Amino acid sequence: MKNSIGREIPDEVLVGRAVYQGEFAKNEELETIGRRVKPVKPEDTKLLTTIEEAINKVGLKDGMTISFHHHFREGDYILNMVIDTISKLGIKGLTLASSSLGSVHAPIIEHIKNGVITKITTSGLRGKLAEEISRGLMQEPVVIRSHGGRARAIEAGDIKIDVAFLGAPSSDEYGNASGSRGKANCGSLGYAKVDAKYADKVVIITDCLVDFPNMPASIEQRDVDYVVKVDEIGNPSGIASGATRFTKNPKELLIAEYASKAIIESGYLKDGFSFQTGTGGSTLAVSRFLRNEMIKQNIKASFSLGGITKPMVEMHEEGLIKNIFDVQGFDLSAVDSISKNTMHHEIDASFYANPHNKGCIANNLDVVVLSALEIDTDFNVNVLTGSDGVLRGASGGHCDTAASAKLTMIVGPLIRGRIPTVVDSVNTVITPGDSIDLLVTELGMAINPKRTDLIEQFKNSSIPVYTIEELKNKAESIVGTPDKIHYEKEVVAIVEYRDGTVIDVVRKLK
Repeated sequence: MKNSIGREIPDEVLVGRAVYQGEFAKNEELETIGRRVKPVKPEDTKLLTTIEEAINKVGLKDGMTISFHHHFREGDYILNMVIDTISKLGIKGLTLASSSLGSVHAPIIEHIKNGVITKITTSGLRGKLAEEISRGLMQEPVVIRSHGGRARAIEAGDIKIDVAFLGAPSSDEYGNASGSRGKANCGSLGYAKVDAKYADKVVIITDCLVDFPNMPASIEQRDVDYVVKVDEIGNPSGIASGATRFTKNPKELLIAEYASKAIIESGYLKDGFSFQTGTGGSTLAVSRFLRNEMIKQNIKASFSLGGITKPMVEMHEEGLIKNIFDVQGFDLSAVDSISKNTMHHEIDASFYANPHNKGCIANNLDVVVLSALEIDTDFNVNVLTGSDGVLRGASGGHCDTAASAKLTMIVGPLIRGRIPTVVDSVNTVITPGDSIDLLVTELGMAINPKRTDLIEQFKNSSIPVYTIEELKNKAESIVGTPDKIHYEKEVVAIVEYRDGTVIDVVRKLK
């Protein structure tokens, strides 16, 4: 069956699922789930001595679903530690529902081979694990969900978490846990907060046990069953590893300059506006260009949102951004800020971007600046699979914020390596073209024809304006047309749009 953007979705993938029909096509009233809770008496202790004891206490059994968060990113020790212990206990057939998976989680490969993990749902996959899954490691396709889509799926019961194992930089013995005040601080625990609220059992794992009460808490005692103290939960330097990149590349700086000019000329840059920028070279640099213009025009932003970076923190401390809403700290400046700046707010993933609550904060965005591995002539965007077809990225909050913001801008080079960024049809659609308003490259920008208001607005722009077909042709005139990737019929990943419908699939590489 074809969905509304023309992607062919196999019938077997659609068991219990619907095909994507549009950004806000699925908009009926929905129910959220409850969970099983065992009361804790005043004399009961939650503090346990080992992860093995916690696994036995929560009653983990074959076929259950376990979850983790990815706030430690490439510095994470928790996930591998817990699954190693589960394997030793002989428990098998588990669904792994981590908020994202990175290169550090390569040891999971052996646990997939030995049957401990048989299903995965996540926002992203990287490294050797992603490569192996792309080549058919798993019998069941991985389900890829956006950050807002994952929160929606948990609240709706599409993901039913039996046990959440949540790393916390600090916790007291009763389970009040924080992303700060420890040895491996990660700042916001925005993705873990949803798991803590909806999982049947919640285990906090920390390497810094502090006196009660550990307040303010990211996760409160009422949501926690057990607390385990271990030697190390992660490497704090891994929090920033591969996440934020400050560029000196002239091409990327030119893209950022064009992007900031586009925001200025669009009319959306005005006092009280709101914005989110990404963490790549060009997207991160946009914040710095905007800062200068905001100072020049005496403009202050009402809030910035998303994964928080050093430029946002600096602008907040300068008084240029009133509020920061933080679902994830992307560098150590963001980690430090959340514990000292009172208007730097920790939010959960549902508040951030869930399309099926009574109003996520992404709905209030004026401008979002995002990156892309590929964008096609219909403005569909791929941030998940590389030019070789291998899984190497994440859905993240891409489609969530793109659908919600008043102005959604993609920034990127016309050519990456020797591969065109603008193509006829992207490998994998994460964000549909209906959500994208502008593409900005080092040559200039392309405006989505559906935004006739922007076409009129940019009639006298200082930025060169092309059609997206013209940009594609310019790229191909330099590097030619890439060879097609050859796939088998087998589906290795199902890509859900934020509303739970299927927007695309990823097939096994030949």
